[in-house]
Amino acid sequence: MQNNYILLDGKIVSEHLKKSFSERISKLKRKGILPGLAVILIGDDPASQVYVRNKERDFIKLGLNSRVFKFDKKAKKEDILSLIDHLNKNDEYHGILVQLPLPEGIDEFEIVSAISPDKDADGLHPYNIGTMTTGRECPFPCTPHGILKILEFYNIDPAGKHVAIVGRSNIVGKPLAILLMQKRNMGNATVTVCHSRTENLKEITRTADILVAAIGKPEFIKREHIKDGVVIIDVGINRVEDKLSNKGYRLTGDVDFNDVLDKVSAITPVPGGVGLMTRTMLIHNTLYLAEKKAGLI
Repeated sequence: MQNNYILLDGKIVSEHLKKSFSERISKLKRKGILPGLAVILIGDDPASQVYVRNKERDFIKLGLNSRVFKFDKKAKKEDILSLIDHLNKNDEYHGILVQLPLPEGIDEFEIVSAISPDKDADGLHPYNIGTMTTGRECPFPCTPHGILKILEFYNIDPAGKHVAIVGRSNIVGKPLAILLMQKRNMGNATVTVCHSRTENLKEITRTADILVAAIGKPEFIKREHIKDGVVIIDVGINRVEDKLSNKGYRLTGDVDFNDVLDKVSAITPVPGGVGLMTRTMLIHNTLYLAEKKAGLI
């Protein structure tokens, strides 16, 4: 039984990285370049609105350019694609992000694919996913990259370890698996991707040295899913009804935090863990795209 554990604090890692961004931003500004991000928000999903507001605040604090372009949930596909085409050609914005998920009836693949790979701030364009898969540099998907940065900051090397990822989304599960198995720093892991059709899930997750929960089910992972000493990365952010809360709900992850606490060696909190890192890596990607265009890398 583990009596002591490390809280993998996303805020600490985020602030550490933001300090390293300062010199990169200064170098770009000395060349007359103000890194800019264009965010496209479609529909009125409350969670998406909060995310976008927080992202905009992050950029403003660092003296960067950020603008949100809003569409009604009934917006015509042609109007959205027309804006993306305009932003692709606009030198004011080095990165473009379409806030996901999109309203029903809008083809996510088509919209994301319309973004120029050279302005893909989310790292989700098919071209960049392919480039990442071959082991070459490009803007990586923000959440998987943020997870690697948390592990790196706390000196948790996945090399040679068994990493079980519960969840196979295009945003987290799949790209994270690709990054972890590559021959690179913070890679070289043996990776198992579990999902809703996985049989004997508990038998698999109990063999994991590092367990990543990205299944979108509140407090799904319990103590019977893990072995003693495991490192847990909880990607989930779920609203659960809580009548004792002033808001009427509380935020929880995909892991039952209190249930697993005496078995883990390290764990990310929710909130305050991976979510903060996703936003931080969005800044990194925007700077990376600006540096690449300026010929600095």
